[in-house]
Amino acid sequence: MAMDRKGKEALRVVAEGRFEKANAAVLAEYRGLTVASLTELRKALKKVNGEFRIVKNRVAKKAVEGKAQDAKALADSLKGPVGIAFLYGDAAAGAKALSDFEKDNELFKITAGVMDSKKLSAKDVKAIASLPSKEVLLGQIVGLLVSPHRGLLGVLNGVPRNLVQVINAIKEKKQ
Repeated sequence: MAMDRKGKEALRVVAEGRFEKANAAVLAEYRGLTVASLTELRKALKKVNGEFRIVKNRVAKKAVEGKAQDAKALADSLKGPVGIAFLYGDAAAGAKALSDFEKDNELFKITAGVMDSKKLSAKDVKAIASLPSKEVLLGQIVGLLVSPHRGLLGVLNGVPRNLVQVINAIKEKKQ
């Protein structure tokens, strides 16, 4: 069924809003996947604050050429049956969910992406997926900041402890 101009315009506005809200967007070919497997992907992305949408290529091109200038790099990759994964939260967690789904479903292929107005290849998306999550990285930074203080604390505690041990040894000798 053909869609009228107002309907396409409404879809374009919705797509622009999604591109503007997203921290990253990833294109993927989905040809041959069942509805059940796409639902599984959508559930996995929802857990990491993302969503997978099938958008007409022409509507998506109009959206990235319009207000969604950050995603303009994707315009030339919108060919064939592609879906767009909009990643609103941690881009690494979303890329990992997409990469894991791609490993389990050979019909699903990540083709391109965009993050911070820079186009990403499928290889780049997989590299982002291999990064630890934001929470893990923050934990590692905190650990690095705390470790020198722990060492200093151990040294400062060692002096009184050694003094007590020396006094105990003298006491043992005198008895």
